[in-house]
Amino acid sequence: MRQKLLLMAAGGTGGHMFPAQALAEAMLRKGWRVKLSTDARGARYTGGFPHTTEITEVSSATFARGGLLAKALVGPKILAGVAAMAADMRRDRPDVVVGFGGYPSIPALGAAWALGLPRMIHEQNGVLGKVNQRFATRVAQVACGVWPTALPQGARGVHVGNPVRAAVLERAGAPYIPPGDYPMSILVIGGSQGARILSDVVPEALASLPEAMRRHLRISHQARGEDEARVRQFYADHGLLAEVQPFFADVPARISEAQLVISRSGASSIADISVIGRPSILIPLATAAGDHQTANARGLVEAGAAIRIPESALDSKSLAEQIAAVLSQPKGATQMAHAALAAGIPDATSRLVALVEDLAEESAQ
Repeated sequence: MRQKLLLMAAGGTGGHMFPAQALAEAMLRKGWRVKLSTDARGARYTGGFPHTTEITEVSSATFARGGLLAKALVGPKILAGVAAMAADMRRDRPDVVVGFGGYPSIPALGAAWALGLPRMIHEQNGVLGKVNQRFATRVAQVACGVWPTALPQGARGVHVGNPVRAAVLERAGAPYIPPGDYPMSILVIGGSQGARILSDVVPEALASLPEAMRRHLRISHQARGEDEARVRQFYADHGLLAEVQPFFADVPARISEAQLVISRSGASSIADISVIGRPSILIPLATAAGDHQTANARGLVEAGAAIRIPESALDSKSLAEQIAAVLSQPKGATQMAHAALAAGIPDATSRLVALVEDLAEESAQ
């Protein structure tokens, strides 16, 4: 019997790649072959993918960067990418094509549309990205990570949630230890695009907390490489025990150990925090397209699981007040943790798998 093939296409951010990884893990367990098409940036995230995933690196082209000549070449590059992908699909026909957003997903989705192959997209955020916006009415359905998601007329949306990696599911609903008069873990994660302001503000906020609270803190701070040394030095100068790195490979474990998470509100971070179930202070990235990080945060904030601070209102004093409010109220922090867990969708991967299998079955009939 022929082994079914899933072709996934995703751009170069963790927000696109982590859900793709979760789907790859699940479909491989079901006996499917899985291929991933991504770009050089996305290739940085492929280390966690199952080794049997067939990974192809494609040339990425975007209108958002480069001069006039570079922009003029984007169209021809995209067309060449679509043609190359279509030729590959004729040789090795996928049963379903799933796009996760980002410019590197254009060749696969474009070729699948041209060849009439079964296709769908997964949108992680509450606002469609540019590529997903373009293809939303050209696919069978849009699997939405956040609900409601604004969709163009004619697009069919299905709420599935954001799939999380196996390492997150292993810690789903891990018991929460409320803050108290003992070591308390604080996790600070900012994402590749939005970590700078957190490195500027969070250390000062933590340093300004009352000494009775400060002496119990154990801080994990994810900072950009160019900020790493100064952030580490600041914590050391103020007597705070902190581990500072550009990237933590064990973020799920650190979330599960945290009394409080301070984070941007990228889709993957929101999913991880809610599936594990932890109180959070969320600072949406002001420059996020369509202000989608504010939309992402809405569910946890309305559930009473998170505190949202707009970037325009962020300073060390206001942040310190919110941190102290959470850490000084064990019952309130526990309620936030439970509310986050209730808002999580741990079976998002299963929901997405069901859509893929249904689409494959429909096309086969």
